[in-house]
Amino acid sequence: MPYEAPTHTVERSLRATTGAKVIAGVDEVGRGAWAGPVTVCAAITGLRRPPAGLTDSKLLTPKRRDALLDILESWVTAHALGHASPEEIDELGMTAALRLAAVRALEALPVRPDAVILDGKHDYLGSPWQVRTVIKGDQSCVAVAAASVIAKVRRDRMMAELGEQGDGIADFAFASNAGYPSPVHRAALEVRGPTAYHRLSWSYLDALPQWRHLKKVRRSEESTELENGGQLGFDF
Repeated sequence: MPYEAPTHTVERSLRATTGAKVIAGVDEVGRGAWAGPVTVCAAITGLRRPPAGLTDSKLLTPKRRDALLDILESWVTAHALGHASPEEIDELGMTAALRLAAVRALEALPVRPDAVILDGKHDYLGSPWQVRTVIKGDQSCVAVAAASVIAKVRRDRMMAELGEQGDGIADFAFASNAGYPSPVHRAALEVRGPTAYHRLSWSYLDALPQWRHLKKVRRSEESTELENGGQLGFDF
C-alpha cells in the first residue's frame, strides 16, 4: 500500500519557534496488550534523509520492520527504550505508566532533548519536558516513525523470548501475538489463567470466572477505556 514518507516538518517548526536544537521523537507500543510491558522508544535523528520505506510500524510487514530495525539503530543519532511493567501498569494506571516508560527512555538518551514530539493527541509526558503532540506523528514525523519501528520490533522480540519459557508459557503464543488478545492467547487464559506477565487490573478477567479472584482494582477510568481498546486488538 503506498504511503507518504515522513518528513522533518515538525522538527523544523520546533527549531524555528522554540530554539530547540536536540529533538526526540517518542512513540509507544503495547498499550492495548493484555500481557507484557508498555514500551516507549525515544529517538533523535537530526535532519538527515530517512531510510527508504520508513513509516509507522503498523503499516509495515514484520519482515520489513525487522530489516528496518538494523538500518535504523545505526542511522539514528541516538535512541533509548523505556518500559513499564505489568505490575506498574496495574498500580499506576496506563497514563502514569506511559509517562514512567517515556521518562525512562528520555533519561537514558546520551543527551537531554530540548523538545519532544509525542505521537497522538494526548500529552502523557508533561512538565518539565517541552512537548509537541502530533496526531499520526508515527506516519508524518521522521523521528517518531523511527521510534515507532524500534519500539515495535524490540518489544515483539522481548515477548517472543518470554514465550520460550517453560511452565506452559508457550501456550500463550507470545511470539505471534506479542501479548495481545489473539484466539490462542484467549484460549490459554481460560485454561491456565494469567501468568506473571499479565496485567491483572484489566477487564478480560471479568469473562474468566475461575480466575476473576485474581483481578486487581482499577486505578482510573482511562485505564478501562484503554483496555477495552485492547480487546479489539488495536496496535497489534
